[in-house]
Amino acid sequence: MEEQKDVVIKFHNVTKMYKLFKNDKRRLLYTFCKRIKYKEKKAVNNVSFDIRRGETVALFGRNGAGKSTILKMITGVCFPTTGEIMVKGRVSALLELTSGFDPEFTGRENIYLKGQLLGLKDKEIRELEQEIINFAELEEYIDQPVRTYSSGMKARLGFSINVNIKPEILIVDEALSVGDEEFKRKCVKKVNEIVNKENVTLLFVTHATGVAREFCKRGMVMEKGKVTFDGSIEDAVKVYDNSLTK
Repeated sequence: MEEQKDVVIKFHNVTKMYKLFKNDKRRLLYTFCKRIKYKEKKAVNNVSFDIRRGETVALFGRNGAGKSTILKMITGVCFPTTGEIMVKGRVSALLELTSGFDPEFTGRENIYLKGQLLGLKDKEIRELEQEIINFAELEEYIDQPVRTYSSGMKARLGFSINVNIKPEILIVDEALSVGDEEFKRKCVKKVNEIVNKENVTLLFVTHATGVAREFCKRGMVMEKGKVTFDGSIEDAVKVYDNSLTK
């Protein structure tokens, strides 16, 4: 019973089915006529796993294995066709770092906008505001419209917001390639700090097995929508590397 209490992400027999149409016109017509033909694709196929509080888990798999769909369901972007998902705690997802920004708002105004979207109250955002600005290293640009930012500046601001909101579950999808080498090292150090000091649960999706070894103790490998391995990070890396040679 105690072990069950510690579970913060639970997938139970989860399947996600997508309808594939020949073109957008047929997709639109299907809204009005269910006889329009389509193909079904199981992006995730009867997947079950538990992740406990404080665990650091790497998720490996080739493109199309189902990793992104898993993340989308955890963050509530999409929902399972069948099965049950439980997520307990504040989730911060380093996926599309620049999504949710209003280009006409300043960087500072977007901190409040994204903070509210992530479920924070204005008082909480105010307490974190300077920390976010300092980490993003935007200095005087913070009060300029985000439409004037480079893609790197926007990504840095998005990363800074997500890692500084005191998440309970941190999801990272290849987001540690933000900015120049110095900023990348700063990002890696920050994620390590969050995971080690604050008992945050980490789900790290990557093709970089070396980086995964640095962060994670557990690894899961996905192939064709199924979890084919779930165990220690060292064993998971071996299984994943072997799958690339098939």
